[in-house]
Amino acid sequence: MITETNAVNFRQNLGEMLNQVQYRHDSVMINKDGKPVAVLIDARLFERIRRMQGRFDALCQRIEAGFSQVPESTGIAEIEAAVAQERRESSISAEDH
Repeated sequence: MITETNAVNFRQNLGEMLNQVQYRHDSVMINKDGKPVAVLIDARLFERIRRMQGRFDALCQRIEAGFSQVPESTGIAEIEAAVAQERRESSISAEDH
């Protein structure tokens, strides 16, 4: 579960919110001026996110290296064509149902 709170309430209830995260494995989204600025999550989830970020960064580097010889405009045009094709197929599929 994700609890949303403002910064003042977070400061006033820090101990309770730490317990909520540690023992219930909930998350707390902290808003300032109505906008999210931070999230308190339990340490195990944070470690999983860090590992996933590392794998994601490595994958991005591999993709970037694999397409380094393709001009950006060509890549964007191919992506737009693939998106348009998928949208056409999805709309046809939706009409059939």
